[in-house]
Amino acid sequence: MDGNKRWSIKNNLSQVNGYSRGLDKLKEVVNYCIKKKIQYLTVYTLSTENIGRDNVSIIYDIIVKNYQKLLKEKNFVNFVKMNIIGEKKNLPNQILDIFNNIKNYTNNNEKLILNLAFNYGSDKELLSIVKKIQEKKEKFIEQENKDLLKKYMYLGDIPNPDLLIRTGGQKRLSNFLLLYLNYTELFFINTLWPEFTIEELDTIINEFMKTDRKYGL
Repeated sequence: MDGNKRWSIKNNLSQVNGYSRGLDKLKEVVNYCIKKKIQYLTVYTLSTENIGRDNVSIIYDIIVKNYQKLLKEKNFVNFVKMNIIGEKKNLPNQILDIFNNIKNYTNNNEKLILNLAFNYGSDKELLSIVKKIQEKKEKFIEQENKDLLKKYMYLGDIPNPDLLIRTGGQKRLSNFLLLYLNYTELFFINTLWPEFTIEELDTIINEFMKTDRKYGL
């Protein structure tokens, strides 16, 4: 979801407008996924590297002002289960409470699993896995390594992504889901997130469906 700030500058609008437009775009994509029967969607909303930026307070304010309205929308009430993955220890208590409310409110929905990577970094997730294994005193037997790692990964039993789309023109992964992207097809596009259209998403998915996916070299 890259490009909210640059979109606001490009259009001579405030950053609040940029991130609010980004939230509206996420709703559009969620509705598309439900319509197309896509079961899993994971979005990068905030990285651990960016948690210290001044504009993070804008993101917090948008969450506080919009989450109750979001949960009243039909698709979120009936279909979307939201998980928040990432570091929790340095987030404001108000944001943590909201995230817990969102998780509990949507926990029984099954049509779309929406993972919000918030204050997320792959290196932090790896450290979290190691810490949990140490705390549980798990035996790291070779044939069980993969299952043991999966047990403590943020996404658990959710399948690895088939497709990753990065908006905003950058051609890098920026510490996002590196433990999950073994054979994910990558699409990097110049479109800023608030300008990303459903037509563009549909084109990318159609191109992905034509890909002859290979596992190995």
